[in-house]
Amino acid sequence: MTAVAGVFVGGPARRMGGRPKGLLVGPDGATLVERWRTMLRALGVPLVLVGSAGPYAALGLEMVKDQPDGIGPLGGLVALLRRAGAHPALALACDMPFVSAGLIERLLAAPSDAPIVAPRRQGKWEPLCARYDPVRVLPLAVARVASPYRSLQRLLDDAPAVELGLSAAEALELRDWDSPDDVSAG
Repeated sequence: MTAVAGVFVGGPARRMGGRPKGLLVGPDGATLVERWRTMLRALGVPLVLVGSAGPYAALGLEMVKDQPDGIGPLGGLVALLRRAGAHPALALACDMPFVSAGLIERLLAAPSDAPIVAPRRQGKWEPLCARYDPVRVLPLAVARVASPYRSLQRLLDDAPAVELGLSAAEALELRDWDSPDDVSAG
């Protein structure tokens, strides 16, 4: 199965003082975007950055801008799904420094008949560590853009998404860095 991975880098990182999260140095000594690039390359999955090119332009990676811009992650998802075409799309948050290649491999290998495959934590979907079928999900996402309901949670509920079960260790891999305290805690 050929897939395309979109690493979402478009947020303003206000809680990080404006410092782009994808350029933070992770526990392995690489920036978070470089970590994703290395992992995805080893898995044979092309990487596209999703969001604002500004601070990431010098990395020489393909980028897609949110479609439309300014509506949050839904605009990024629409752009990624359009870029992926008929290939499965992995939507990945740039600020998850602990996700393993094994978890990504499980997402890629999950039943292909599901429009979306995503883990759940504490009763909520992880829409930015998920696999999407662009052919089936793009029309739903575009309809959400035109509606007042732009929540990715609702999109996953309505698709409907299929849950990727997690072990306790895998659930810990989904920790993200939303604040300087998260980065300090490692």
